[in-house]
Amino acid sequence: MSSGPVICFGQQPCGFFPRRFLVAKIQTARRLQAELGGEIVFFYHDSDHDPRETQTILRHRATREPATLNFAFANKVQRKFSPLYLKRIPADWPGKTALQLPNYVERPAIVAFQRVTAATVADFCLEMYHAQGLLDGIRVARSGEIAFRRAACDITDFFVDVPYQDELVRARFADGQLRLHEGGDQYLTLPTTFFTKDQISPTRDSRLRWMQSVLHCTHYIAGAGERAYLHPEDAPEITFVNRDAIDDAHEAWTQFPG
Repeated sequence: MSSGPVICFGQQPCGFFPRRFLVAKIQTARRLQAELGGEIVFFYHDSDHDPRETQTILRHRATREPATLNFAFANKVQRKFSPLYLKRIPADWPGKTALQLPNYVERPAIVAFQRVTAATVADFCLEMYHAQGLLDGIRVARSGEIAFRRAACDITDFFVDVPYQDELVRARFADGQLRLHEGGDQYLTLPTTFFTKDQISPTRDSRLRWMQSVLHCTHYIAGAGERAYLHPEDAPEITFVNRDAIDDAHEAWTQFPG
């Protein structure tokens, strides 16, 4: 554990080129570090399963019209229910996507994209963020890692990674049942099965306390959406800091070295 400030920000994988609000969090964390010292930790919540999180919004270089690109997924079960750290990318997706990129980004971004060899969505995003230099000097802690889960505190509000149709899916545990949300008010109840901490990840409401039990951060950079559901009373020792403003926050950041 660091003896100085631990400046943290959290985010799901948020596009194969990251959304600009993630860059704003990183910039805010670096500004705080310059003022206070200490280390920066990126809580990479790759246990999330929502495929919409990785939508990548790019603007056409000629018309400036926005386009939304996203990963393809190995199958429908993975797309809907598997955590992002387990969603597999079809072998032909990188090549097909690379053919579209000249319409939207400069050559350094295309070259970096073509160099990524990661087979899962979360790994692909993280490799790209590193290639952009965004995470230089920043420690990454992943919610999908077994060691992180084992070190975390017990929570009563959580998801469980369990088998379903030859895949691992992220099922909500509530009232003694494991359920998959199929949309609207429709849920699929899975058979009850034994599970351990290795399979557990938090819900939105329990995420802060679960994360803090491992990272022990002193400062947390919060996005605009996060402030609406964070429970500061779960971690009164944290100083919460709003991320710096940035234009076009939900669009992709496509700057690369070189």
